[in-house]
Amino acid sequence: MTHPTPSTPSTPSTPRSASDDVLCAALTRSLRRRGTVVLSVFALVWVFAGASGLASPGAALAAEIIAVPVTAVAILLAYRKGAAPSPRLVDLPANWARSVGVVNVVELAAVFSVIAASNASGHPGLIPPGIALVVGLHFVPLARLYDQWQYKVTAALMSAVAVLGFALVAAGLSDESVRAVVGLGSAVTLWASAYHVAVRG
Repeated sequence: MTHPTPSTPSTPSTPRSASDDVLCAALTRSLRRRGTVVLSVFALVWVFAGASGLASPGAALAAEIIAVPVTAVAILLAYRKGAAPSPRLVDLPANWARSVGVVNVVELAAVFSVIAASNASGHPGLIPPGIALVVGLHFVPLARLYDQWQYKVTAALMSAVAVLGFALVAAGLSDESVRAVVGLGSAVTLWASAYHVAVRG
């Protein structure tokens, strides 16, 4: 960590103080806890979306039941007492918070556009992979803005799930089957990222 405060860019000529390190460590912990919560909660949402496409009601219920403790454990790991400090402090670019807001607004607009375009074209089966692709791509700038390299992997895996979903649509699989594959695949990807951030920092 080379910058004097957590929200300003690195300046090699600026010396660090003990208070700067404490502030940066606190911000690092806060961002990674927040990241774990967001990733885990959206993984839970994807599970319920995917489960709605499963042919077996029992399998759908089992997936939803399992999803709750898996999500809870990830959050508990992030907030556990006595956890070792993150091995690397974040080095955030200037105006990172504003840029994150812009990325999230663009993501939300793109999601609504995917839904509207898919429904208007009469291809609602494209909605799950379309949303997965939007979510995956939005992790690309977030990896830099949060200085969290794991999000690059998240972006790649979510995009791969989306491509698989598009391929299944092209192959003629039912909308329900596509929703199940994309939903559960996206959930596993987000959970994996959440656990990695919670445990490894």
